[in-house]
Amino acid sequence: MTLAEHLKNHRKAKGWTQSQLADRLGISRAQVGSYEEGRAEPKLDTLKAMAQLFACSIDSLVLGEARSPQELSGQKLRILTVAVDSEAGRERVTVVPVKAAAGYLGGYGDLDFIEALPQFGLPLPEFAQEETRRVFQIQGDSMLPVVSGSYVISSYVQDWRSIKTNELYVFLTQEQGVVFKRAINRIAENGCVDLVSDNPIYSPYSVHVDELIEVWKVQGFIQLDLNAKPSMDQVILARLENLQSEVHALRRSLNQNVA
Repeated sequence: MTLAEHLKNHRKAKGWTQSQLADRLGISRAQVGSYEEGRAEPKLDTLKAMAQLFACSIDSLVLGEARSPQELSGQKLRILTVAVDSEAGRERVTVVPVKAAAGYLGGYGDLDFIEALPQFGLPLPEFAQEETRRVFQIQGDSMLPVVSGSYVISSYVQDWRSIKTNELYVFLTQEQGVVFKRAINRIAENGCVDLVSDNPIYSPYSVHVDELIEVWKVQGFIQLDLNAKPSMDQVILARLENLQSEVHALRRSLNQNVA
């Protein structure tokens, strides 16, 4: 495949028109069209911008280098660091509170750091004892109705290709640290996972496998403040604002294509 084909595939995987891609790159739609038709080749600065936008390397964009199954699944990375009950010989469930989330990005592979975090056992029949689990405290309103301060119970995902679309996960990423989102698995298409907020005022974004460090499948959550519930008015208003933004974006796109 050529650069033109790779560029077109990346753009379509994002669901963007040529005009939308051009806007993000700061170039004209005609330039994007010439690149996708093979009539011109982008300069190095534009290639760098494209690679950053699509969360891939310049080599893979130009040459279409295939990634190994180990890279796509995350199995090429380190062995997961876990805390173990020395008496029972079982793994403990580690808790990552909000105040420790920033340090987790730098200490996820440090056994001393992991063992210093709160730990407990989870003897509930719904949770298989042989699975590795971690509990993350979330903050913010991007995943309403799960409110800020709640704790999400999650199990370790060894093979990222098994991520299920529209289900909830905690991701540890190089850029943003710990994030709690709904996933859309596009690893087979472009090596990316789209992260989607349940609160519609937040826009989805893509994370390439190169940026992923850990993935945890959410199995439940604990909410301590039972009065901390978003009102229906807030949710409806957020959805209306998101719909209005989409309508405006569609109008701009139509106007640009007509022009």
